[in-house]
Amino acid sequence: MTVRQNIVARQADDTSSAEPPTRPDSPSTTLGLCVLSREERLVMCNDHYVRMYGLSRSQLKPGMTLQAILALRTAGTMLVDPAKLAREVVAAVRSGRSSTHITQLDDGRIISVVNEPMPDGGWVSTHEDITDRKRAEQELISARSFLDSVIDNIPICLFVEDPEEIRLQLINQAGADLLDISREAAIGKSAYDLLPKDEADFVTARDREVLRSGTSAVLGEHWVHTPHKGPRLMFTKKVVVPGPNGKPQYLLSMAEDVTERKRAEERIAHMAHHDPLTDLPNRAAFNERLVFALDRAAESHQSFGLLCLDLDRFKEVNDLFGHAAGDELLRQASRRLQEQMEGAFLARLGGDEFMVITKEGDQPAAAGALADRLMTALEGDFEIEGNRLRVGLSVGVALYPNDGEDAPTLLANADAALYRAKVEGRGVIRFFEADMDKRLRERRAMRHDLRIAIERQQLTLHYQPQARMDGEFVGFEALVRWNHPVNGPIPPAVFIPIAEESGLITPLGSWILREACREAASWPRPLNIAVNLSPVQFRHGDLPGMVHSALLETGLAAHRLELEITEGVLINDFSRAVSILRRLKALGVRIAMDDFGTGYSSLAYLQSFPFDKIKIDQAFISNLERNPQSAAIVRAVIGLGRGLALPVVAEGVETADQLSFLSRESCNEVQGYFIGRPHPIEHYAELVGRESAPPTKVASGA
Repeated sequence: MTVRQNIVARQADDTSSAEPPTRPDSPSTTLGLCVLSREERLVMCNDHYVRMYGLSRSQLKPGMTLQAILALRTAGTMLVDPAKLAREVVAAVRSGRSSTHITQLDDGRIISVVNEPMPDGGWVSTHEDITDRKRAEQELISARSFLDSVIDNIPICLFVEDPEEIRLQLINQAGADLLDISREAAIGKSAYDLLPKDEADFVTARDREVLRSGTSAVLGEHWVHTPHKGPRLMFTKKVVVPGPNGKPQYLLSMAEDVTERKRAEERIAHMAHHDPLTDLPNRAAFNERLVFALDRAAESHQSFGLLCLDLDRFKEVNDLFGHAAGDELLRQASRRLQEQMEGAFLARLGGDEFMVITKEGDQPAAAGALADRLMTALEGDFEIEGNRLRVGLSVGVALYPNDGEDAPTLLANADAALYRAKVEGRGVIRFFEADMDKRLRERRAMRHDLRIAIERQQLTLHYQPQARMDGEFVGFEALVRWNHPVNGPIPPAVFIPIAEESGLITPLGSWILREACREAASWPRPLNIAVNLSPVQFRHGDLPGMVHSALLETGLAAHRLELEITEGVLINDFSRAVSILRRLKALGVRIAMDDFGTGYSSLAYLQSFPFDKIKIDQAFISNLERNPQSAAIVRAVIGLGRGLALPVVAEGVETADQLSFLSRESCNEVQGYFIGRPHPIEHYAELVGRESAPPTKVASGA
C-alpha cells in the first residue's frame, strides 16, 4: 500500500476528530499545497496553504469535500459561487487536463491556483501569491503605456530600424502622420517603400554611414517629399543603439519638421528688410545692397547707376483723397515700377521716395533706358476708390564711379540730380552730368514723337523681296520706316530700341502686322509675307490672339504669314516663349529663326522647337569674300539646315560673288540688296501681279 493510500485509509477511519494532515513548509516554500482524492475530498495541505487563506488547522478536516473547502476559502475572497468553481475544477480533472484560475482576496492579494490531475483520479492544487508579480506587470504596462503616450505626443518623428535590412521596427504617431501611413502598416517597410527613389537613396546611404561609424550623427536639414504635405524640410539626427554584444541592435532616427519654423524665420527676416506697405526692400535692405554693389563694381571695374525716384503730385492725392488713397497709390505705383526692373534693385525709403540700383553694364545707356521705362510705367491713370488718378515721376541719376566712389557721395549726387529734375518742372529725368542729361532729353523727345507717329499712323512699311536660288521670288519681308517731320528719316536701329524700352513696340508691332497682312492679302500672286516680332511682344499682351485677329480681319491665309524671331525671344523666359510659339504655329503660320549664328545657344533652340526656317545673319554674308571663318560658318549653317530639313535663307546678299557662293553651297533662299532693296510695295507691283506677269527669275545685278 502506498503512502497516499495509507493516508486515505486513516482519513476514512476517522473523519470527525483528526487534525488535517499537513506537511511542514521548507524555508523556501512559497506555494500553498493541497491534495484532493478522486472522491473530491481533502487528503492533505501544507502550512502555507492554511496561512494563505487565513484559516486554522481545526477548520480543515481530512476527508472534507472540495465544495466545503471552497466555502471556507471563499469567505475571505472575492469569489461568490464555490459550487460553480468546484464543478469547473472537477470537470477539468475528470478530462485529464490541468486548469488554472486567478483568485483575488479581499485584502487585495492575488492568488494563482493550478490544479494538476494525478493518475488515480485525484489532483494536486498549488496556490501561488502572485500579487507582487501582477503589480510589477501592471506597473510595467502602465510605464509602457505612459512611454507610448509620451512618444506619440512629442512633435519629433521617431523611427527605429533594424541594422541589417534597415526596415522599420517602430514608428511614433508623428512619423506616421508625416508619411501618411498607419503605424501598423509602416512596420517592416524600408525607405524605398515610403519615399521617392532619390530621397530613399539619400536616407539609406546616410543610415549605412551611421551604422558603419557606430556612433550618432547629425544630418542637418534636408528636404523630404511627403504624400499629403508636399516637400518638408527635416532636421535629422541618427543614433546607433548597441545590443548586449556591442554590435548595432537598432538604428534610431529623430527627425524634426522645421518647415514652418524656417518659414517663420524667413517671414521675420523679410519683415526686417521690407516695407510693410509695398513689400519692397526698405532702407536697411537698400543700404546693404548699395554696399554690396559698390564692392562688386570696384572688384570687377564695372559701372552701375543709382536712381533716385519721386512721385509727382503725390501730396495732392493725399490731401484731396486721404491717406488710404495715398497708400493704395503707393502700392500700385510700386508694382508698376517693380515690373520694369529686369534685374535692377528697387527699394522704398519712405513716403513717395524710391531708390533703384541698376545692374552693372554700359552706362549711362543702361541707367537711361531703365529710367525711361519707369517714366512710361507711371504715365497711365491709376484706378483708386472709383477715381482715376494720374501722377508723374521725377528721376535723378548718379553713376559709379564717375559721380562717386562711395555711398554718401553717390547718394548725394543722385539726390542733387533729382532736385534739379523737380526744379525744372517735374516729370523729367536728370543725370548728374549735364552732357548725359542732354542726350537723355533728346531720347525722351524721340520717344514722345514716336508715340505721336504711331497714334497718327505716320509710319510706313517697305518690302524687301526674298527669292529661291533659281531666281523665283517667293515673298517679301515687311520693314517699318519712320520719316520724322523735322529730323528726316530715322533708322530702325535707332527708334526700334526706343519703342521696345518704352513699351511702344506693342502698338507699333500690332500696326506692322495688320498692315503687312492687309497688304499681302491684296496681292494677285499669293506670295509669302514675313514680319519680325520683338521679344517684348512675347512678354506683354496676347500675341497669338493678336495674330489670329489680324488673319481674320485681313483674310490672309495663315500659311502665307511667316513670323521671324531672334534668340532674345527665348532667352528671358524659355518655357513661356515656347508655349506662345506653339500656339502661333497652331494657327497655321510659319516660324523662322532670324539672325541665326549670332547667339550662343541657337542649336539648343532648334532642338527645342520645330522652326520652319532659319535665316543666316547678314554679318556672315557680308564677310564671305574676305573672311574664311565667315565662309566656314555659312557653309556649316547651310549643312545644318540640310540635315534638319530646314530651309535656309541668307540675308544681306549684295554681290554676285556672294550669290555664287551660296548657290554652290545649295542655300535655299536669299535676300539682300542684290536681289532687291526695301521699297514701298508700289515698286514691286509687277512682282505681286498688279500690272503684268511678274518675272520668275532674278535679273543679274538686280
